[in-house]
Amino acid sequence: MTTPSRRDVTVVGAGIVGLATAYALLQQAPHASIAVIDKEGGPGRHQTGRNSGVIHSGIYYRPGSLKARYALAGSAETPKFCAAHGIPYDVTGKLIVATRQDELPRLHALIQRGREHGLSVRELGPAQIAEAEPAVDGLAAIHVASTGICDFAAVAATLADLVADAGGTLRYGSRVTAIDRDGDGIALRTQDGGVLRTRVLVNCAGLHSDRLARLAGHEPGMRILPFRGEFYELVPQRRALVRGLVYPVPDPAFPFLGVHLTRDVHGGVHLGPNAVPALAREGYRRRTVRLRDVADTAAFPGTWRIARRHWRQEVGEVRRSLSKRAFTTDARRLLPALRPQDLVPAPAGVRAQAVLPDGTLVDDFLFGGSGPFVHVLNAPSPAATAALPIGREVARRALEALESPASA
Repeated sequence: MTTPSRRDVTVVGAGIVGLATAYALLQQAPHASIAVIDKEGGPGRHQTGRNSGVIHSGIYYRPGSLKARYALAGSAETPKFCAAHGIPYDVTGKLIVATRQDELPRLHALIQRGREHGLSVRELGPAQIAEAEPAVDGLAAIHVASTGICDFAAVAATLADLVADAGGTLRYGSRVTAIDRDGDGIALRTQDGGVLRTRVLVNCAGLHSDRLARLAGHEPGMRILPFRGEFYELVPQRRALVRGLVYPVPDPAFPFLGVHLTRDVHGGVHLGPNAVPALAREGYRRRTVRLRDVADTAAFPGTWRIARRHWRQEVGEVRRSLSKRAFTTDARRLLPALRPQDLVPAPAGVRAQAVLPDGTLVDDFLFGGSGPFVHVLNAPSPAATAALPIGREVARRALEALESPASA
């Protein structure tokens, strides 16, 4: 039986996945005592509030993968959630554009994958590309109808309100510094000297998910390596160059999508990102350095194996990061009229990339933990798109743990 000082489930991390998990828990078990704790002063302060705002269709993801399953469900569910709660959104569709001959086979493979997923996918030639996006140049393209845009920070804030309205507790400004097992279950100790007791702990700590797992006594078998995603924004007088969402054909040998063009729900147009190693897990600025984070990254063998595998591509990412002219040259593949003076720096994000010791980048959602612990160790893009179905899955695992004798 839960006492007033002990919660049934505590979720660490008030990003969109953590809040969606708490929301799902309160829907599935309305009488349970649920808390969400976060070290920041409010919800969605990291990956949730610093992404491109794209509602992904799932076309890139391998059939049968968790990413594909959750993205397909989330791309249908997220617009409905936004409409129901007055959150800005628009189902715009997007173009994936081939600009070189060697990209055409990969574009056709994406068409087949989209059809395997049951997506509405339409092939376009140069004239149709020009009709949809007059300033974009390409040999061929596909239009994916279900892609859209929304304000994910607003989604997270709405989920936080829904959790509170349903009786959940939200506690901000509380960094977890230790996790102990005691006679009452799990004790979370925070930097202000406080103690929170819970029967089940759900780790949705994003950039710090591996560290929180280790605090809980679980070796996750991976590490989070931070990659800063740097964006530019079109100056207002040049926003008309881009009508919607325009993406390049992805390179299967490199885990990042490359420079793409995204119009957001507030009228801005972003270009990017560059994906460069960050010197801090929350290294949103180039000069931000955290020695502990640098030391952790340098000591992990997977770091150097990634570097050996992808150094050529990463040199290009760093070059675009340091030179606006180099960035502009790359972006002109899609947008020939672009000039360096059309671009102003936009806020950056940091991607929490889970990496295995052999240098393999974890390409799907990854869960861990046993007994009263549920760890979300990797929640890559499209985590924001798929937050509602992911939240239900994590909630299911948490409720199973709650019913287990180990959490009694």
